[in-house]
Amino acid sequence: MMAPQFEAAARSLEPHVRLGKLDTEAEQQIAGRYGIRGTPTMILFRSGKEIARTSGAMPAAQIAQWARSHV
Repeated sequence: MMAPQFEAAARSLEPHVRLGKLDTEAEQQIAGRYGIRGTPTMILFRSGKEIARTSGAMPAAQIAQWARSHV
């Protein structure tokens, strides 16, 4: 049940960091392109390039802290 935590983190990070979701079941080709093997997986991009990655459920504050530490 990470959706509420993800949404709370997204609100706290706007407008400097934008979070988005990918339905890996519906978008298996994209998931494969980025090597997503399990969920939840978070990938941080800057200028279209991956700069950080983490897997596993986290509370909103930890998601926000992780994202801020890489931007």
